[in-house]
Amino acid sequence: MADRTDSTTTMESPFAAFFDMQGEAMREMFGDVSPQDAFAGTDWSSVANRLQALWLDFVREQSAQAMGSNPFDPAQWMTLAKGLSQADPMAVFAANQKLVHDSVDLWQNVLGAGMTGAKTREADEAPALPHKDRRFADPAWRDHPAYALLHQTYLMLAEYFTTVAREMSGVSPEHKQQLAFATQALVDAMSPDNFLLTNPVVLQRTIETKGDNLVKGMKHLINDLQKGQLTHTDADAFTLGENLAATPGKVVHETPLYQLIQYSPTTDKVLATPIIIFPPWINRFYILDLTPKKSFIRWAVEQGITIFVVSWKSADASMKDVIWDDYIRSQMEAIDHVRARLDVPAVHTIGYCVAGTTLAATLAILHRRGEQDKVASATFFTAQVDFEKSGDLKHFIDDGQLSAIGKLSKDGYLDGRYLAATFNALRGKDLIWNYVVNNYLLGQDYPAFDLLHWNGDVTNLPAKWHSDYLRDLYRDNKLVQPDALSADGTPIDLTLVETPVFIQAGKEDHIAPAESVWRMTRHFKGDTTFMLAGSGHIAGVVNPPEAGKYQYWVGDSSAPTLKAFVDGATERPGSWWPHWLEWLHALDDATVPATGKRKPGGKGDTVIEDAPGRYVKSR
Repeated sequence: MADRTDSTTTMESPFAAFFDMQGEAMREMFGDVSPQDAFAGTDWSSVANRLQALWLDFVREQSAQAMGSNPFDPAQWMTLAKGLSQADPMAVFAANQKLVHDSVDLWQNVLGAGMTGAKTREADEAPALPHKDRRFADPAWRDHPAYALLHQTYLMLAEYFTTVAREMSGVSPEHKQQLAFATQALVDAMSPDNFLLTNPVVLQRTIETKGDNLVKGMKHLINDLQKGQLTHTDADAFTLGENLAATPGKVVHETPLYQLIQYSPTTDKVLATPIIIFPPWINRFYILDLTPKKSFIRWAVEQGITIFVVSWKSADASMKDVIWDDYIRSQMEAIDHVRARLDVPAVHTIGYCVAGTTLAATLAILHRRGEQDKVASATFFTAQVDFEKSGDLKHFIDDGQLSAIGKLSKDGYLDGRYLAATFNALRGKDLIWNYVVNNYLLGQDYPAFDLLHWNGDVTNLPAKWHSDYLRDLYRDNKLVQPDALSADGTPIDLTLVETPVFIQAGKEDHIAPAESVWRMTRHFKGDTTFMLAGSGHIAGVVNPPEAGKYQYWVGDSSAPTLKAFVDGATERPGSWWPHWLEWLHALDDATVPATGKRKPGGKGDTVIEDAPGRYVKSR
């Protein structure tokens, strides 16, 4: 009996000490007054009434409108994989051992130190913490052992569960990856910084503002629920044509699927061969024409290049029958239009992301038809043709998810908010939960950030083509199988392509992983130059020289693997744009005067409207 009593006391004492420290942490937070006194200084019933009134108004509005499904609801776009029941027993045993060991370390290093000196220890004498995560960078998470133990325990358990998920056995690699992804999403959602009562920073803000942060956060939440999309930035901070997409130019051609913009020259002479940029139709084209200091288009124009860009139309019910063939035909039509407009034999082309995938197919078709000389070169920004190693997006393309996407596209197009939610989920910690804390709990004002504004400017997709794209390319990887696909009546074989190509990949790209982009070098027959840029899918591309950021690697594009390329590559600091420009000039540096139709909208040149045009503004 005595032994049992001693054991019980031993087990209870640490938890009693832990809760004692929580009380101590609250007292430190509130100063010399008790928590009750601190909260008593505010009319919390008034705060509660304001929150309730906001929510009831929102519910009544939704009931009246009967909006139905909402892309903001994660259940609409993410299906979690099965549980951990199939995990490798040995891996689970090893993970359990590590969990026990790490738990003892935490109790000794964090809680033990708190029990012996929490009240006298200076802040800079806090015990070393084994787990690092920028979500808990605020000193409030470390200043008191209660909060240190809370977030360290969470990080320890998160590591445990994700490790077990990665060590799953008896299932296909695809389902293992899905489980690991779903587990990571779950542990991200359960982080203590996402909740009011377990986040010391939010608690402190609530006391300081007397609850106004919660009222403001509720307004933000209701606004996002109403529009069905998480807000990342101040919607009123940017206006297209003024401080975004503001490079001067004209819309010189238009079809039901796209507008073609030509930019006004800023130099007396320009390269004889113009460039057409094909941006992804899943986003707005102005990712390449952000604020003037970040604009690739403005920079390229200033280098003496005649630049055209395609601005794709956001899909509506009239585009329910649009398929891949239509985008390929549009690329070929744009090439022919520019050749005729400027009376040139060929154009340079740039394809970004999925438009780069389509550009590869376009080149293959032109080669099959003997028309390859229409394109002098092709540059690919983070584009894939071989989807075997295509990354986290593959978690969204099993049969069940493809069926769910079809049910969300009843009018023949997929609402762009669903796609935005999917891309946000790929980086949930940064693009979802970070904003839940800042927007809803802390009630912070939205920042004015051009890149996040573009990220939230969603584009609808033709449902039929989007489904075919996921099934035929991502899932079945048919594009690299000669003649497995065709478009506009012509079979597609990438091995026919002899056009000189420049391939850019992002070292940290989670949408088009560098390993996946690298594989493009194995499928074209002609001269291929590969370059690896620092950062990811966006910052790896949009990296102006003036910023002095990141780096890039150049090396042997014929290396057998990406690893071999990196091992033998030379790292260079800063932007890769000038390096690409040297490559372009090496192909052909002939110039012509920037006169006549090189200046869109000049005498005798009929244009449609000023850049950036109507299509980019359509919702």
